[in-house]
Parts: sequence; C-alpha cells; structure tokens
Amino acid sequence: MNNESKPIIECENLVKIYKTEEIEVVALQGLDLIVEEGELMAIIGNSGSGKSTLLNMIGALDRPSAGKLYVDGKDLFKLTEKQMAFYKRDTVGFVWQNNARNLIPYLTALENIELAMNIAGNKNKKRALELLEMVQLSHRKNNKLNQLSGGEQQRIAISIALSNNPRILLADEPTGAVDTKTADQILDLFRVLNSTQKLTIVIVTHDRTISKKVDRVVAIRDGRTSSEFIRKKSYAEELEELEKGIVANAGEETHEELAVIDKSGRLQIPKEYIEAIGIKGKNKIKVELEGKRIILVSPNSVK
Repeated sequence: MNNESKPIIECENLVKIYKTEEIEVVALQGLDLIVEEGELMAIIGNSGSGKSTLLNMIGALDRPSAGKLYVDGKDLFKLTEKQMAFYKRDTVGFVWQNNARNLIPYLTALENIELAMNIAGNKNKKRALELLEMVQLSHRKNNKLNQLSGGEQQRIAISIALSNNPRILLADEPTGAVDTKTADQILDLFRVLNSTQKLTIVIVTHDRTISKKVDRVVAIRDGRTSSEFIRKKSYAEELEELEKGIVANAGEETHEELAVIDKSGRLQIPKEYIEAIGIKGKNKIKVELEGKRIILVSPNSVK
C-alpha cells in the first residue's frame, strides 16, 4: 500500500445474524477491517468463517445487523433501497466461482458484455470491445460459451463485472472451478487490472496459495479477523529480482503473519498454538508481561 492511499472499505465491529423461527446463526461477530483504495487483497477462511457473508455486506447483497460499514464514503447502514440499487450499479462489480451467475450461454462473448452494459444504461459497443481487449479475448468476441474454455469464460465474466466501471471488484472464489494454470492466469489478470485501472480488488477464497499473488491477506475465523499476512517484498520487487536473475531461497516465506487485535483488545490465537501449550478445550489462559513481551501460558504449566 502506498502512503497516499485512503480507506475505501471500513468495517468496525461488524455483526451479521441470520434468524429463523428455530435457530439464530451469527455469521459475523464483531469484525474489523480496513481496505485501502487501490489495494489488491485477499480474504481467506474455512467454510463457515464468514468471509462470503462479509463480501455480500460490502456488495450490498445483504444488510449487516450491527456495527459500522462504510464503502467509498457511503454509510451502507443509512442507504435506502433505491440508493442501494445505485450503489450496486455504480460502485461494485462481482465475479463468482460459478460464472453462470454472470454469463448467458446462448449469447456470444461480446453480446454478454453488451447486455450487461445495456442493463446499466450504457450502449457503447466500442467500450464492450475495449473490455474484451482488456481481458485479452477480443479474438473470441463471436464465440458462445460452449466454444470457450473455463478460464476464458471466467475472463468474460470479469469483463462483465467491469462493464459498469466499478470502484471495487469483489471476487468470490474466482479460481475455484479452474485448474492451477488457469487460476494463475486469472490472478495475473487481476494484478494487471489493479495496476493499470487503479481498481480496488477484494478476493474471497479458502485457497492460501493465492497469497503469493497479492500484497495482503486477511484471515477470518469464527466471524472475526484473526490475522493478516503482509508481503515482505512487493510483487513488483519480486518480479524485478527474477528479471535480474535473483532467485529466492527454496521454501522462503514471502509473507509475514501478524495477529490482529481488535479495538476491545481481543486477540484470536491460532488453534495450533493453543494445542501446543496444552490448553485445548479450556477457556482460561495465564497472561504475563515480560519486558516488552506478552507471554501466554497454560495456567497449569510450571516454569
């Protein structure tokens, strides 16, 4: 992130509760997150961690239950239904794992993009061709979906997500239905769009290997941000080193993991750490201050 960037997404103590007559599920329970304008970042977490719920909140597909949520200077708690519709049309674009949510099979690649633009009130055919060129598929403009590979279909879906010139691109498991090589191509495309279009991109995934392609990864566990993985060197610096023939040591970590402390001073400790000091299944831990270090130990441990 550069020093001139500013937050485009701000979540504070964000809560989402789903209720039925019989059960109540807390999907987000006090989540804090800031995304800077122009970032390319990923949100990772296991199934049920709350990551897709968060994406739906940011994209105005669902409303939060409590907390604060500002996106592009807008308070999403205060928007009317009409304002929400304009927000979804003008501010965000979506890419899904299942590209059937973006694409219509009996239309050509170009017709799919033109339809999305028509819905948004834009009938500029030149712009539709530019979007195809942006994802390097202008030569496939007259092909229908059954004539395109899975990766090509996903790139068409990305161009459709860009058809409303969004400030933020939200991608939910965008590489989940393609092979590793195609996934790398899609992530490289995100990097190009982020760099050339100054587009803020938030990727939600369970795949930790995506961290190699982004500068920051936020991990969510049990509806809260638990840690962040910060790139030690920028992706551009790594590419520059490769061009100069400088090869990183095998197994060298590209990111540093930092635990997140929320505004109430709460800290999520990784499960493997809890198990390592023998307090699995317990809800109490001894906290000691040793110089400038905070030490967490099992209450039953003996020094």
